[in-house]
Amino acid sequence: MAAPVAIVAAMQEELGALLAVMPDERRVRIAGREFWVGHLQGQSVVAVLSRIGKVAAATTATVLLERFGVRAIVFTGVAGGLAPGVRVGDVVVATRLLQHDLDASPIFPRYEVPLTGHARFATDTVISDALTAAAQKILRNPVALLGQKVVDDFALHAPRLHRGLVVSGDRFIASAADSDALRHDLPDALACEMEGAAVAQVCHDFRVPFAAVRTISDRADDQAHTDFLRFVAAVASRYSLAIITKWLDALPGKAQQEDA
Repeated sequence: MAAPVAIVAAMQEELGALLAVMPDERRVRIAGREFWVGHLQGQSVVAVLSRIGKVAAATTATVLLERFGVRAIVFTGVAGGLAPGVRVGDVVVATRLLQHDLDASPIFPRYEVPLTGHARFATDTVISDALTAAAQKILRNPVALLGQKVVDDFALHAPRLHRGLVVSGDRFIASAADSDALRHDLPDALACEMEGAAVAQVCHDFRVPFAAVRTISDRADDQAHTDFLRFVAAVASRYSLAIITKWLDALPGKAQQEDA
């Protein structure tokens, strides 16, 4: 049987819909976290809440790799939109991730992780392409997934898929001034969050594939807190479930596991 894949989110609300449909999950508690081990779409899966922030995310990734031997990690959840045209309800699939609050200059270039030579950590192309294809199918008809009222309430009538740089930092970006500063310093950044780049660095060290797919919950400005938890529960968690299940359903190894 193939090694499991890991599905990670930072908060219960982001992963709740997915956990609800894992038919045979069993909980394993390690390092203060609960890891749900089971199957989804015929694939062996470990799902976990990393908690919020880069250190928490790195700890979680390390446990997944060392204790569960996962063959890939996918991070899902929400992010704040930065680039023009990245709107609430859009989905971003990361191609690279960077820590926007890391600065060891002048000894090392700004953003570079010391002693690695890397500032931007690439995601796995195969997994990212598959997540992109799954997300595009979902976004063609958001009403079918979310219902008309949710689509109307959050103005999700024409959600789009974006691919590119996602930046991470140990700050919730929730002011126009902060988001303007990020856009100035990192003009190609599509979105910001608080975990992905740390997991990307750990996966790089272990040479294990990593990918990240995020739903845009806000524009990382002064309105970032408005209806945040409701959006996560009503939109982002359901996007995550639909995208992840479509990806897992097409992942090689399903037939062998079902026959085992």
